[in-house]
Amino acid sequence: MTFEARTRSLPGRPAAIGSAGPFTLVVDRPADGGGDGLGFNGGQLLYLAVAGCVSNDLFREARTAGITLHRVEVTVHGDFTGDPAVSTEISYDVRVDGDASEARLRELVARVDAIAEVPNSLRRGTPVRLRHSEVTGAAG
Repeated sequence: MTFEARTRSLPGRPAAIGSAGPFTLVVDRPADGGGDGLGFNGGQLLYLAVAGCVSNDLFREARTAGITLHRVEVTVHGDFTGDPAVSTEISYDVRVDGDASEARLRELVARVDAIAEVPNSLRRGTPVRLRHSEVTGAAG
């Protein structure tokens, strides 16, 4: 399955609507950084991608294992440093409440840590490249 995600800025504003398929969210910078302060910045989205992937995979793998999860909480930690800014090491914490033994739930968490797509993409250094750019400048 091929994925495509897009952002499109609001007319005359730094805030943008991000979309992937039928889903949307607001992408922006904090107001003190020149944005409208209306949505997630890129770093938050990176960390949210890790959290969302782990959470989704926990539910998927639990279902496959016949485990019902009542509650999942994934908290991702990191920072950005340097010029250009690059993420420091990303770490995450998982809290899981389910109808299986603690041992089975720990096995579930370990399995997901080993197979989750977004964390593995980062761990393995997935290349990112600019594929195309189209610019329109002022006349003159």
